[in-house]
Amino acid sequence: MKADALDAFRLDGKVAVITGAASGIGEATAELFAAAGAKVVCGDLDVEGAENTVKRIREDGGEATAQACNVTSRDEVEALVARAVDAYGGLDIIANIAGAMFPGLIEDLTDQDIDAGINLNLKGVLYGCQAAVKAMKDDGGGVILNISSGAIDLAYEGIGVYAFTKAAVAMLGRTMALEVGRYGIRVCTLAPGSTLTPFTTWRLHNDDGTLNQEAYDEFLDYARDLSPIGALGESIDQAYLMLYLASDAGKFATGNVFRSNGGQTTTF
Repeated sequence: MKADALDAFRLDGKVAVITGAASGIGEATAELFAAAGAKVVCGDLDVEGAENTVKRIREDGGEATAQACNVTSRDEVEALVARAVDAYGGLDIIANIAGAMFPGLIEDLTDQDIDAGINLNLKGVLYGCQAAVKAMKDDGGGVILNISSGAIDLAYEGIGVYAFTKAAVAMLGRTMALEVGRYGIRVCTLAPGSTLTPFTTWRLHNDDGTLNQEAYDEFLDYARDLSPIGALGESIDQAYLMLYLASDAGKFATGNVFRSNGGQTTTF
């Protein structure tokens, strides 16, 4: 293998938009893409958190900017993409990562619960896809990365809204890949397994906000028991797969759901 074989994984000259960039997988992806050479626009409802991500990127010599973005608003998502085009001259990659868990048994769900899940986890991704296609289709194409979840394969009690909206994201990606491939746009979906992030541990805290250590330890044991290698993912593990798919190394990948889950689905 030639010494420059890893050049295909570089993102030099590329412009990327990341939603959910304030923490977790979004934060790790933004920082990794910047380290690989991309100019990154970090969007998040938590704009202070997004600005902190940008600060770290700049400290490491990368180029990035932050913007507040509520992905349930089509206008705000379109403004986020427009920021990338205005600031850096175009859009090559979007990673639609922002999302949230909505606890509750399906039989107890209210219209408000259902709408909240659909608006954030499904419409938020759809708006990102649509805005990206508008920016990419007449500019040589690009890559759209959507985050689904391991919950599309493993059923968990009490997270029905999260599971069925994430399942819809998987089919959204497959259908979009079919529709926009003619423009040179690839669409890939990631379904992360148990990954240790603030998002996955929010329910492991006491009412006063402190960590419930017993519940936390039980979660770690449960997640590791699901994996043949006894592993629990970290945000960077998902970001590495995102980098592959966003780069020229993944240029033959589109329309697929990629499961990075430590082997949690091997028994299916």
